[in-house]
Amino acid sequence: MRKEDFYDASSQRKRPLEIGDKVRFLNNVGGGHVTAFHGKDQVLVEDENGFDVPMLITECVVVGEADKRMANRETQPYIPPVKKVAPPPPVVKAKPVEVFVETPQGERLNIYLAFLPATPKSFIQSNFEAYLINESNYFLYLNFMSCENNAWISRFHGLIEPDTKVFMEEIEKTSLNGLEHICVQMIAFKEGKSFGLKQALSIEIRLDTVKFYKLHCFTRNDFFEDDALVLPLVVNDQPERQTLLSASEMKDAMLTKKEERPSRIMKKPAPANNVIEIDLHINQLLDSTAGMNNADMLNCQLSKFHEIIKANAAKKGQKIVFIHGKGEGVLRAAIEKELKTTYRSRCRFQDASFREYGFGASMVIIN
Repeated sequence: MRKEDFYDASSQRKRPLEIGDKVRFLNNVGGGHVTAFHGKDQVLVEDENGFDVPMLITECVVVGEADKRMANRETQPYIPPVKKVAPPPPVVKAKPVEVFVETPQGERLNIYLAFLPATPKSFIQSNFEAYLINESNYFLYLNFMSCENNAWISRFHGLIEPDTKVFMEEIEKTSLNGLEHICVQMIAFKEGKSFGLKQALSIEIRLDTVKFYKLHCFTRNDFFEDDALVLPLVVNDQPERQTLLSASEMKDAMLTKKEERPSRIMKKPAPANNVIEIDLHINQLLDSTAGMNNADMLNCQLSKFHEIIKANAAKKGQKIVFIHGKGEGVLRAAIEKELKTTYRSRCRFQDASFREYGFGASMVIIN
């Protein structure tokens, strides 16, 4: 084992430098253990990262005892430090492009709006899930909106793939009034291939939210395992507006006094200034109230009240009599609260004719 005269800083005396000595560098940052001699003037110092660093003997100062593990190490020839090479980046496999199998029937647009109870076993208290069903070979750019206070709000928008159903949102039962006036806008196209031009569609719907309180309105269908309220938007490229209840059709339905409801409601618009009479008794609105509590029934009655007011909002001077009954006055108080807040600037109200309705009706006049 070779030795060279060297100044030992710990013992304050000059002694030979040995393999295994722990040293630090005088004019450079770092240090380590001596592993070998290189020529007469240099040594190799193993730093803390395991690299052998060539350094002049005169630039090294012993700072501790020799490493016993290195005591028996023989002098070795100089070996250049091996540079560490970073591992190659992982290979990212491209996702396979999904190929849609087109069908002849899919060349015609068939689009549906669907609502499902989030918890079918507790239907009365359940929220509702809204879906858009695209039964065609076309992609759809979709915008689903609702109208509140004469302004539109986008509830969902995005790209719908061919032959798919897409969850749009979960609607709380207390927020159903916000769905009374909705609109669905669509643009159909295909990617990377030629296709037949379809007209851009904008379909406005007056939705009868009372249906959400009727279990029999949710039926078996071809799209879900559970019963659902499925509303056709486009069938064989033709918008299906006529199959959805409009505001005027709903008004005629509520004015009908027959016990048996007609199979189809015909539009019979009344003159603008005729008095409209709306009976808000729950048995006039629903076939059955089984499983409903007082709060559910009140929400149903208020939903119909809002629908009628909005349907006649543009008819200045229109008179509407709401028959709410005397009872405990809960429905009457709720209606008056809405008239004094939500519709304060749109209409005025007063008690209806006592001779005809007693204390159980209020008359609203549209401003």
